[in-house]
This record gives sequence, structure tokens and C-alpha cells, in this order.
Amino acid sequence: MEFLGLGIDLGTSGLRVAVVNAAGNLLETKSSSYPLPFSDANGWQLGVAQLVKQLSTVLRQQVAAIAIDGTSGTLLACNKLGVPLAPALPYSCACGEQSEAIKALVPSSNAAASSSGSLARALQLLQQLEWQIGKPVPLLRHQADWLMGWLLGDWRWGEEGNNLRLGWDLLRNQWAGQLGVAPWAEALPQIVASGQTLGLISSAASAALGIPKTCLVVSGSTDANAMVLAANPKTNDGICVLGTTLVLKQFNSTALHGAGISNHRINGRWLVGGASNAGAGVLRQFFNDQQLKELSRQIDPTRPSGLHYLPLPAPGERFPIENPNLQPILEPRPISDALFLQGMLEGLSKLEHQGWQRLQELGANPIKRVLTVGGGACNPQWRNLRQLALGIPVLNLPKASAATAMAFLALQSVKLAR
Repeated sequence: MEFLGLGIDLGTSGLRVAVVNAAGNLLETKSSSYPLPFSDANGWQLGVAQLVKQLSTVLRQQVAAIAIDGTSGTLLACNKLGVPLAPALPYSCACGEQSEAIKALVPSSNAAASSSGSLARALQLLQQLEWQIGKPVPLLRHQADWLMGWLLGDWRWGEEGNNLRLGWDLLRNQWAGQLGVAPWAEALPQIVASGQTLGLISSAASAALGIPKTCLVVSGSTDANAMVLAANPKTNDGICVLGTTLVLKQFNSTALHGAGISNHRINGRWLVGGASNAGAGVLRQFFNDQQLKELSRQIDPTRPSGLHYLPLPAPGERFPIENPNLQPILEPRPISDALFLQGMLEGLSKLEHQGWQRLQELGANPIKRVLTVGGGACNPQWRNLRQLALGIPVLNLPKASAATAMAFLALQSVKLAR
């Protein structure tokens, strides 16, 4: 019987699963929206179970390993049995009121020092739960880590990439600053690298998904990093993930340090970048997918709209500048919907240009080409606008899939384990 890998992608706007074989072929994929509000973790579990059950029974019975990616920064408080104690705080939730407490815990150079980081949300969750010294400490788990815990029936673990903005220090392989000795340090996960085999799937998860009890659970990644793996970039390529948010990534010889900057390690290389709160999510506040497709066809990228928008979905920005109070600019709105859309796409293209510039200012190598993945990679007019703004080639990869990348990661671990 052929060994297959199952990958699960937990995105902002929905879920996707994919099955691959050792020859590198995508055998089947399914996608759906979340069955419950995004902040309800039970919906993550229910949605994944429903989606996997839609896969071919024959394929499911051959799944040898499974890996998950999730939205980096979406944080949940749960008990040791994985039961959620409060709604999850999404990655876009900034908690500026925690800034003074954060300063006492981590250095300003750490990714967790930002009011838009996971540490701020961790403190917010502890405050919401009215946790005090002497009370049982809740577990703090990111989206992918919590669901990985459900697969294992064990919520101890956290994948390193998902926990950088909670304060994990990749250079020292320890929690930054005073986090390791904080009164609530028991809330933090035991960190493992991406692609590490952690054990067999639990009986409960095996039954819920309809996959064998011999299936291995492999630590996954963040959704953005999964898309980077799916793009398969070359030297001097930048990767732009055009999903609900705008994420910029590139491999670099060294880590970078600055507000809103993330540093990951993949296969021994530094993957640096940042994520804006802006992205395709703001477009969907005004238009549905069919409208976006039809209106985009009316855009002539060589004729500027004359609009100067800052298309944030709500107040607050993380990258290329960090400002929790930055206000969106989406006025004046012209009569033409196509012109309005063009203005927003131009604003997003300008943000992307500023983002690549910011990375270079902090020491990143100049990029010579941008590979585009995510839902926005299906829009050729946006690609043309971005190419004009960036001044370098922009290539769309609309078929690249984070779920597929996770499936290959899972299967790679099976090969190593055997």
C-alpha cells in the first residue's frame, strides 16, 4: 500500500486539505469556510473533520502522516485537556494596553515586543481569564499548535515558527528575556522544529478523520511559511503571500531586527519578512469574488487612478510600519467601482513596495523577482500594477497551495522515520 501525506491549511478565510504521494503528485484537495466564527476554536476542529471526511475513503486509509499550518499569531487559552477557555484572539488583534508589561518581559529587539504580537495577546487572555498567581495556569497555544494537540491528544507542543511572536528566541533556542521565569511560564509550549515527528494520531482524532491509527503527526508551520515552501523560491526571489493580509518573505544570510519583523529558520536558512494588516481582506469588505474578477478586467494598469489610498481593513498596522492607531484612507470614493478597486490595488502595491524597501533597510538582500502565492495570485491586473510599482518582474503562482506543502512536509518526515 502506498504511503500518502495529508496536509491541513488553516487560513484566515477558510480551510484546505490536500493529499500527496511520494512521487510528488497531488491526489486530491478540498476547501471550505469555517463552520463557526473564526475565534471559536471548536470550529477549527469541526471544519477540519468535515473536510477530511470529504476526501476519498481509499486515500484516507493510506495516509501515513499529517501536518498542519495555521494563521501565525492567532492565540488561544485552553486547559490541559485542550478545552478552550475563551474565544481565540486573532493575529490582527493589537493589545496596546499591554505594552508596559511586555517591556518588562522581553527585549525591544524581540519579535514579541510588538503590541501586535502574540505576547500581547497572551497577556490579554490571562487578564480576561482573571488569572492570578496560585490559580491553575491555562495553556496558551497558537491555532496550528492547538489543532496539532487535538491530533495527538496531547497539547504540550508548539512549533517554533508559530511561537516567535510569543517570544521564542531562535538564536538561543529558549524563551526570550524573562518569559521562562514568568509566574505563568507553565502556559508556554515545549518548542519543536518544523517537520518533527511527535507521535501517532490519537484514537479520537483517528475516528473523527477516518484515517489510520498508524498515522504520524508531524509539526507543521505558519500559513505564510507554508506558502513559501509551496512557491519553491530561488536565490534573490521574494515571496509575496496575497491572502487576507499582505505577507512578504525572503531568504537571507542573517536574521533581521526591527518592529514587525519575523525571522524563521527553514532547512538551515533564515526566512525573514513582515506582514501587513492590509491585503485582499479589505477588498472583500466592498466586493465579492465575482465582482472583483469582473471589475479587475476593466482596469488599465498603465493609467493611474489618481487616488491615494491606505487600504487598511481597520485602524492599526504592523508592517511596513508599526502603528496600532494608523487610520485607513479609502476616500474619496469615485462613482466608478472599477476605479475604486484600482485605487485600493494601487495602495496595496505601494505598501508592498514600502515593505520590500523596509526589509532592505534592515539588511536584507535586494530581491530580483517576486513570486506571488495566495488568492491574489489569480489577479493579472493586480500583478501588472505591482510590477509597475516594484520595478522588477512579478510572477503569479495561483496553483501553489499551503496544504500541499504541509502534505509534502508530513510525507518527508515519514521517509526519515522509516
